[in-house]
Order: sequence, then C-alpha cells, then structure tokens
Amino acid sequence: QVQLVESGGGLVQAGGSLRLSCAASGVIFSINTMAWYRQAPGKQRELVAHITSGGSANYADSVKGRFTISRDNAKNTVYLQMSSQKPEDTAVYFCNAQVLTRGLKYLEFWGQGTLVTVSS
Repeated sequence: QVQLVESGGGLVQAGGSLRLSCAASGVIFSINTMAWYRQAPGKQRELVAHITSGGSANYADSVKGRFTISRDNAKNTVYLQMSSQKPEDTAVYFCNAQVLTRGLKYLEFWGQGTLVTVSS
C-alpha cells in the first residue's frame, strides 16, 4: 500500500514562516498530482495548492504570493513553504497524492495531517 507522512507543522508567530514536507512511500510506480489541503476548526477542508508531476502549480487565492508548493519526484516528496503567515492560516494541513500503485490504477491517498498554529 501507500503511505503519506507529513512533517514540519508547529507554532509560528504571525509574519513567520514554516515549511511542510510530505513523503510518499510504498508501492509507487509514479505520482501524478500532489496537493496540500487544510482544515480549520469548524470549517470544511479546502485546497491550498497543488502541483503536477511536471511542476505546474496552482494556489488558492488566500495564499497566493505567500505560499510555494514544490516537489522532488526522485524522493516522492512534496513541500509547502509558507511565509508571511496569518492567524487565519491556522489549520491542520493534509497532504494528498494521486499514485499509480499496485493494480496499475491511480488511487488517491491522504496523509494523517500536521497542525499549523499561527499566533497573533
């Protein structure tokens, strides 16, 4: 099977920076789109950014110019560099990937989530 493991969450002051990482492991033939979602308390999960295998990225309007998504295909890892953080960025951040795995089908996998807290 496939596992996604996030790291890098924590507490940061407003205006600060954090870098999240998400490494995929298991039976992986290739990975298509990788993405970061977040879910704030009492709110629905929302897409933060996604990146294709070729490196094309898209961002939610709320994070454009402040967050940067990148990936290392050789390491099956996606990153989220968060800068100029705001208290409203506080949420659990989840990694998501579309993985070509056993059975030669693309399946969607999720990480367990990592908490990011931005203090004012």
